[in-house]
Amino acid sequence: MSDAEGATDDLRTRLHAMESKLRRIWGQRDSHNESAKRAADSRNSVHSQRSELGEAIQQKMDEQKSIRAQAKLHQARRDEIQKSIRELISRKKGRREGGPGKSVVIQLSETLGEIERLENRIMTDGALSLDKENSLLKKLRTLIAKREELIPEVEQQNIISIDLSDMDESIQKLRAEADNEHNMMIDQNKLADDIWAEIKPMLEERDFLRGEGDRLHSLFVEERGKADEAHSSGLELLSKVNEIRDEMKTQHLEREALIRDHNMSVREALRGPDEDENLADSMTKSLLEGGSITFGGTGSKSESNQNSNKSTIKRQTRRLGTSRGRKS
Repeated sequence: MSDAEGATDDLRTRLHAMESKLRRIWGQRDSHNESAKRAADSRNSVHSQRSELGEAIQQKMDEQKSIRAQAKLHQARRDEIQKSIRELISRKKGRREGGPGKSVVIQLSETLGEIERLENRIMTDGALSLDKENSLLKKLRTLIAKREELIPEVEQQNIISIDLSDMDESIQKLRAEADNEHNMMIDQNKLADDIWAEIKPMLEERDFLRGEGDRLHSLFVEERGKADEAHSSGLELLSKVNEIRDEMKTQHLEREALIRDHNMSVREALRGPDEDENLADSMTKSLLEGGSITFGGTGSKSESNQNSNKSTIKRQTRRLGTSRGRKS
């Protein structure tokens, strides 16, 4: 084996080893990419579930908020009615409570009573002077304006009207109304509590999905990083593989050129007069000058020399691999 062939075999061995390693690297890269894709798909699915669950939670919380608001409204009505009851009880005991803290139902009842009293006096009292009548009319207009302000407030709070002339009955009616508002407040709060009991496990599931989404995203980033690292290593090794391939190709072309040149030289050496114009001219010149020419090697010495030359050329041809050569 020549040195060139030995060097080629070494390159071929290195190339096979590097190509095998490169296939393993590409396989590892593809495996990490597939793992990253599975992690991303799972993460996206978890995020979708979490989003849908978040919408359901928000709907439940909005419903609960609305019910809590209704409960607070019933509570406010109950508190206002209880305030009216306390004021009526104080009136019954001979104590009058005034000021801005007075309940709207009491204020409305007092206002209506005062309006009725002033209207009767203006209509029936013929001894009123013009100035006094004008003063009463001005006060009446003020009371009517106050009545118009109190009526919507009382209606909004859905409080029953009371008769100050019959305090016992009014107190009983207000107590019944207060109890009703209190019970409705309790019912609304219970309903809100039931909804909260539904929301709590949904919140726990949402938190779990958030953690699972974060875990899957971290896995995706990790696998994607490994795939990128393997890809970079593969590109680096591929560059070296291509260098060896180029070197082997160059050596192969050089050997082919050497063998082609050698074969051409051999063919030139074996050509006869019928193939070599120069040789034919030389033999013709010798014949014309009166010399003798032996065709086909009739002389024993010439024939021996010619056969010897051919054997030598053939041995050289076999040694160099002239016909096709040993391809790498």
